[in-house]
Amino acid sequence: MTSLNITIEGLAIINSKAPFGSTDGKDALDIALIFGSFEQKVSLFFQGDGVYQLMAKQDGSLISIKDYLKTFSAFEFYDIEDIYVCQQSLFERNLNEKFHIDDVQVLTPREFGEAIKQHQHVLRF
Repeated sequence: MTSLNITIEGLAIINSKAPFGSTDGKDALDIALIFGSFEQKVSLFFQGDGVYQLMAKQDGSLISIKDYLKTFSAFEFYDIEDIYVCQQSLFERNLNEKFHIDDVQVLTPREFGEAIKQHQHVLRF
């Protein structure tokens, strides 16, 4: 079992879409950074195809899309420290836990759901 470090306040942003199939991932990132810049508590959750946003060595320029994933490295400047990924989503896509950012917590589906419930507000992209 993973020990969770989750607050009972703030905004949970759930990323459930692949990074370059729509603007949802970029929109979620923009909202997270806006809230972070105003020192609001933000937690990021990745499940379903959203787990692809965390995978290293992606290049949106190959399909003429600006690569917003590099901006994830700025999370520390916005005090965005709580980043969670659904273990089941990784397993279903045969992905490992090598992410392009550090300190991602991999949670079982049950832990993932419980973590989301600890937040006052939830946005899904």
